[in-house]
Amino acid sequence: MEASQRQAVDVVRRVERGATLPAAMASAGIDEANPARAFVQELAYGTLRHRGRLDELVRMLSTKPIADRDVALLIDVALYQIGHARAPAFAVVDQAVDAVAAMGSPQAKALVNALLRRYLRERDALEARIDSGGDPVAKYSYPAWWVERVRRDHPSRWQAILAAGNVRPPLALRVNRRATTRDAYAARLAAAGVAAHAQGDDAIIVDAPAPVTTLPGYAEGAFSVQDPGAQLAAPLLDARDGMRVLDACAAPGGKTTHVLERADVTMTALDRDAARLARVRDNLARLRLASDAVTVLEGDACDPSAWWDGRAYDRILADVPCSASGIVRRHPDGKWLRRASDIAAFAARQDAILDALWPLVARGGLMLYVTCSVFREENDERADAFPARHPDALRETLNLPSESPHDGGQVLPSADAGLHNQDGFFYALMRKA
Repeated sequence: MEASQRQAVDVVRRVERGATLPAAMASAGIDEANPARAFVQELAYGTLRHRGRLDELVRMLSTKPIADRDVALLIDVALYQIGHARAPAFAVVDQAVDAVAAMGSPQAKALVNALLRRYLRERDALEARIDSGGDPVAKYSYPAWWVERVRRDHPSRWQAILAAGNVRPPLALRVNRRATTRDAYAARLAAAGVAAHAQGDDAIIVDAPAPVTTLPGYAEGAFSVQDPGAQLAAPLLDARDGMRVLDACAAPGGKTTHVLERADVTMTALDRDAARLARVRDNLARLRLASDAVTVLEGDACDPSAWWDGRAYDRILADVPCSASGIVRRHPDGKWLRRASDIAAFAARQDAILDALWPLVARGGLMLYVTCSVFREENDERADAFPARHPDALRETLNLPSESPHDGGQVLPSADAGLHNQDGFFYALMRKA
């Protein structure tokens, strides 16, 4: 435990210096071969989910600011463990004291021990002070600008949306209907002793997350990992046999492959990141979906002149770059790496992608606009502005599943163990008149 605490501090510190969590894990040497990877990941991801509250607790516990940020982060990690992990609290404290010495700060052993033991004695009172206080960063564990934006955009749901972003996400699978059925695969999991339950048309939620490569059928392409909110894209796009389809921001290929599992189409999977396109090819191969009808293409959606063959598409999926504010339960580093000024830049690029792709849509065809955001500036504001620039664009009414909580095209992120456990996505469907 002590070594894992130190490694988690290293990972969180790298995120604070600007690295994404996956990059921080890799640069800290926490790769797939590391036997402690799952535990270090839990500590680092959890600490970042609750960083605002944890930092405030450290400030409340200490009589003066802790000059050494790594020592403060170690206390954050230990506080997260005490509040959210199964290890005995006093064992967490003892290991943190050993960890700070191993980090090269033996002089801080007494401090770490005293602060953590004070927290154990005063836990309820300290937590109540934060909940009743006026600091949104401490109370909700998001930057203040983020809290205010969600409050403004979703006045009746903002607290639930923020809370949903601070829970552990489930392991959600999408069953490959070309290989099996949802019910047949659920039975296969049950036979293997894996507890799970079905959700939506193709989704299965695994009750206790496990490495996906250990689940039955992975190598043969029986399933993909995909959040249920993301699984709504392919049905909304409504691609049918014989159509030409473009997935304009395709990597890593989750939505591309879902479309191909549902219909026999001619598919172009486009992305401007060559490295990420390798994952699209890998997913196509594992799911047995690669064929002459599928083209994986490097190119920028904003510049069709560099890659388009001049033939219109019946369906275009525009899953555009965005703030990822709807999937922070999976990527808690995003809360702390994003800046308020980033949102306008995303919105400008989103408009540019939509405007560039619209001429490629066949008359009567559909373009589905998708983000994994909960910010209106990236979502309804973009969808509302689009027809004003393109008079031949008609915004369609969406038919989202009743069991999937949503507000118009905004799919709402779920609270822990929600009936329909999903991330936050936005959908808008445009038909060319």
